[in-house]
Amino acid sequence: MSTKAYSFCILLLILGKIAFSQNQVVEYRDLLYVDDLNIQNDSLQRLSLCLPSTTDNYPLLVWIGGGAWSYVDRNLEMPFARKMAKKGIAVASVGHRLSPAVWRDPKLSEGIQHPKHIEDIASALRWLVNHASDYGFNPNYIFIGGYSSGAQLSMLIDLDKQYLKSKNLDPDLLKGVIAFSGTYDIEHYYQTFLNGNTPELAETHVKAVFGNQLKQASATEYLSNLKTPILLVSDNNVIAYTQLFAKVLEDKGFDSFKTEYATELTHGQLWRSLSFDDESKYRDLIIEFIFNNIQDNKKGL
Repeated sequence: MSTKAYSFCILLLILGKIAFSQNQVVEYRDLLYVDDLNIQNDSLQRLSLCLPSTTDNYPLLVWIGGGAWSYVDRNLEMPFARKMAKKGIAVASVGHRLSPAVWRDPKLSEGIQHPKHIEDIASALRWLVNHASDYGFNPNYIFIGGYSSGAQLSMLIDLDKQYLKSKNLDPDLLKGVIAFSGTYDIEHYYQTFLNGNTPELAETHVKAVFGNQLKQASATEYLSNLKTPILLVSDNNVIAYTQLFAKVLEDKGFDSFKTEYATELTHGQLWRSLSFDDESKYRDLIIEFIFNNIQDNKKGL
């Protein structure tokens, strides 16, 4: 090969790498966020990061997938995380330990109960704060959100400050909560099943997850801590839970929240829109919410 041809090939390789860095995201998979040597082989207490490849000092969205607190899979949230990273927002898709769900599969008979799930989320937040400089995101602009059961955990960890404090984190760490299709009053959630068409799920689902701590797991019990801006979105299947929580916020006089109801979509359809649609107005709501609150924080400095 001639020197000129060789140089041309090298140039193509360099340009190819630049194009890749401009059009893709940087991913770090299956990062262990707890220090206990006894769980080094655990597959649940881990997170994966999707980072914008063209900048640093970006905001971070800590995202918790849905799955009834029992069959959550952080890997299923990666398509959503990649789409967000391409818009300049880093995403940590966080896994957590799981509860039994024999109502879904008799094999899912073992697991943990509240507050173990949310303790894992607190551990993940501590790890992310401690490693912000390693991955280039801004620790002053950390948002949290989730879908379905992940929405409940996101709301609770912001309002019940004990979990952040237990990890020596600033109780005002989170700059926004993004809650999609969640439930926020677990006592009401329990009664809904008990008095509905599937009363057995009150025990095999709700009590299996929360035991006798329904009240303690309810975001509605910690309204005195309302401060962080909230984005509430719901599909049509579970809309009543979000409407109930929005009414509670209104009655409390809290005005730093926005609601959006995707009445045209089912529970699964809204999740698929967030994850797979090339254009999703509901994903755009998240992006707008994050960047608007960053600007508001800058104005307040």
